[in-house]
Amino acid sequence: MNRYLPLVIASLISAGIFTAAYTNAFAFKDERGDTTTTTTVMPDKTDKNKKDALQETDVSRFTNAIAQIKDFYVQPISDKKLLEDAIRGMLSGLDPHSEYLDKDAYKTLLMTTSGAFGGLGIEVTGEYGVLKVISPIDDTPAAKAGIKAGDYIVAIDGKLVNEMTLNEAVDKMRGKKGTSVTLTVIRKSLKTPISFKLTRDEIRITSVKSSMLDNGYGYVRISEFQEPTTELMINAIKKLQEQSGGQLRGLVLDLRNNPGGLLETAVQVADVFLDEKKLNNRYNDLIVYTEGRIPSAKYSAKVTGHDLLNGAPLVVLVNEGSASASEIVAGALQDYHRAVIVGITSFGKGSVQTVLPLDEDHAIKLTTALYHTPSGRVIQNKGIMPDIVVDALKVSGEKQDNVMIAPIREFELKGHLPGQDTGNSNTIIDDDKQASNLARSDFQLYEALEVLKTMHMLGQNTSMQADPVAAVTTTAISQK
Repeated sequence: MNRYLPLVIASLISAGIFTAAYTNAFAFKDERGDTTTTTTVMPDKTDKNKKDALQETDVSRFTNAIAQIKDFYVQPISDKKLLEDAIRGMLSGLDPHSEYLDKDAYKTLLMTTSGAFGGLGIEVTGEYGVLKVISPIDDTPAAKAGIKAGDYIVAIDGKLVNEMTLNEAVDKMRGKKGTSVTLTVIRKSLKTPISFKLTRDEIRITSVKSSMLDNGYGYVRISEFQEPTTELMINAIKKLQEQSGGQLRGLVLDLRNNPGGLLETAVQVADVFLDEKKLNNRYNDLIVYTEGRIPSAKYSAKVTGHDLLNGAPLVVLVNEGSASASEIVAGALQDYHRAVIVGITSFGKGSVQTVLPLDEDHAIKLTTALYHTPSGRVIQNKGIMPDIVVDALKVSGEKQDNVMIAPIREFELKGHLPGQDTGNSNTIIDDDKQASNLARSDFQLYEALEVLKTMHMLGQNTSMQADPVAAVTTTAISQK
């Protein structure tokens, strides 16, 4: 054994490796590790908690463990591997999001932030010794195969995940385009595990999609918060406004299965829908803020812009796959009563990860702060609770659908009195069919559109114009 190794380890720990007089530029990260904002780490010299002071016996126990492994383990182990495993163990013992990034993992992180990488398109986190799916990314092999947020991946190509580290499991799912991998998944709604054979592909994320849902009602989906997302979303909204002849009645912003992304982009997206002049300095015009142990971990962002929708109603769709940056946007718009949140409670990933480089090829990802919504709500482990709960139901049955979604009208009854012919009958029937199709394909989106229409109606009512969001939420609650 290297006789100096214990002395080196002891001196590093005694010096306080994480609070030494070493500074480095670092960047806030979300679950994927995308850069959010940069600042500088400075040692916290005010933290003098003697209760946690390192004792000589602790150092001795650590170095003795190294010596025992070197002397008695069944196979020779290099000092380098022991050091890396020690760092990896320290990080994994903190929380599911802190981790050690070796050369390959660090390189992969830098690669995935570019928006193109090879794999299956699944955002995962460690839980109960297996991989929990945060969300499948739109238009990827995982999403197309039917993997859902909340699924647990228990085996990869027949090898149990609990026998691997998180990095090893993620690496095993990655690979060259065209190669295949089999995932064994446990789903809460099913009694037995299910298998998915997936073909890896190049994952290129299209972060913004848009369409016109109905006459004057627009739809924008953000699948992930990347650098160009805000500009793409603004262009999409302007296009919808043009298609509606400048009379966009409202917008559904779909953040379901959006695992997060850049914090700064999330702030910009929320800012697009908020008007600084109309907030009256409520919550100090904050969009989000973070709190941590060290001053440099504190961050805040404020509303600076003008509402692009000019007050038109806004509904935000969330589900259990909406995490991190998605929850920041939903939380800010909910606090300011700018949008009605529809769906089910979000993932609850409200912690900030900081990537701290150790050298050119290695780094650690460390949880350094917690997100707060403008009103001070903590997102971590709680998520964003929707104003109107709508489960992801599956509507089936042609006749039953038409009765539930589009009730029979007088002009459809056999032998009805003709009345005055306005020529609207076919239009009404076509609208009913469109609504019925939307309910069957995406019930949550159908309900969000119905809420949006109600908000538009209440907004036109002069007695409701002060706060149509509060009005429609109160109406929905009273009807439960």
